[in-house]
Amino acid sequence: MNALITHEISHYVDHYTFSENPHTRWLNPLVGFADAGDPVFLSLKKAVSPSHAMPKDLLGCARSVVVYFLPFTKDIALSNRKSRLASRHWARAYIETNRLIIKLNAYLAERLKQQGAETAVIPPTHNFDTQKLTSDWSHRHAAWIAGLGTFGINNMLITQNGCCGRLGSIVTSARCSPSKRPDTQYCLHKYNQTCDACVINCVTGALKADSFDRHRCYELLLENAALYSTEGLADVCGKCTCVVPCSFTNPVQDYIDRTQDQHSLIKKGG
Repeated sequence: MNALITHEISHYVDHYTFSENPHTRWLNPLVGFADAGDPVFLSLKKAVSPSHAMPKDLLGCARSVVVYFLPFTKDIALSNRKSRLASRHWARAYIETNRLIIKLNAYLAERLKQQGAETAVIPPTHNFDTQKLTSDWSHRHAAWIAGLGTFGINNMLITQNGCCGRLGSIVTSARCSPSKRPDTQYCLHKYNQTCDACVINCVTGALKADSFDRHRCYELLLENAALYSTEGLADVCGKCTCVVPCSFTNPVQDYIDRTQDQHSLIKKGG
């Protein structure tokens, strides 16, 4: 079932890009799987919100949670590196990817129905409390449980393909094999304290190495939403994810690989 779902997600994104011809382009999706009964989901009632849903709240017969990451192409992130406000390219990518996720989830539900499975689809965003700024379903935390990556100090999930992209998820009665969660951090700051690029990039000062003012951040998101209101709903910023070591890759793995290469060269030279 894992292979089937992974194939269907990649196939749909490729077909969507060809048939709909959006401005946005995506790299190959990453897909992770979690057991709907994994007790780690209970920790989200403390980490996210006391009202955070459990998979079985969304689908009584839930067996699995499927989470996927749709990485943006580099030009989208690079367009967002200048100025205080988000670039049009970045805002449009957010809007278009949300539309893609809605359609992809509906497609997955239909394909899984053909396999005899029930599915609960979850909206990509805007299912949060606008006062507390917390969500009753966190795609990022579900992605962590499903083994897609670990959190950076920018509060984004860093995958093997970085954090520039969007996450989607579904809950299904199909039985999938859970993905293994990473054994090490993907965030350089958490790994060895050598990076705070996302903190430097934060134009509002909301993000610190040890704290995050979500309300201060949200004020800028609303400013960007007003700027791009004719495009759709784009309450975005993204400065803390663009042109940083974790934008497009797992920087800790890159660091480990470089260190091993240097050790190998030293040994050969000796």
